[in-house]
Amino acid sequence: MGYKIVIADDEPNIVVTLEFLLEQEGYDFVVARDGKEALEQVEAFDPDLILLDIMLPEINGYEVCQKLRENPKFKNLKIILLTAKGRQVEIAKGLALGADAYITKPFSTKNLVQEIRTLLEQEA
Repeated sequence: MGYKIVIADDEPNIVVTLEFLLEQEGYDFVVARDGKEALEQVEAFDPDLILLDIMLPEINGYEVCQKLRENPKFKNLKIILLTAKGRQVEIAKGLALGADAYITKPFSTKNLVQEIRTLLEQEA
């Protein structure tokens, strides 16, 4: 498959779940535990997709999303915001900043895997 993903989340239980799911699907991935590290990992790892929590230490997920969208180098990077913030205004903000999808926690693992597949296959 060869797709690369950055998991940007500071919640250990979520990270473990995401690592398991991505391993099962055969994706390469790295983990970032704050927004600053997320930007560094995207730069170093050159992923196809980022699973991005909004409530991150250092730099929040909205800012990370905005910074990635401002950089032409990452125009093809798929961004899934994965967060407990589920109000309509927060969803609208995330999508307006350039996220490709917005999934609220708790999430269905089946739906998340399907969303990842769908976004990655848009490139192919």
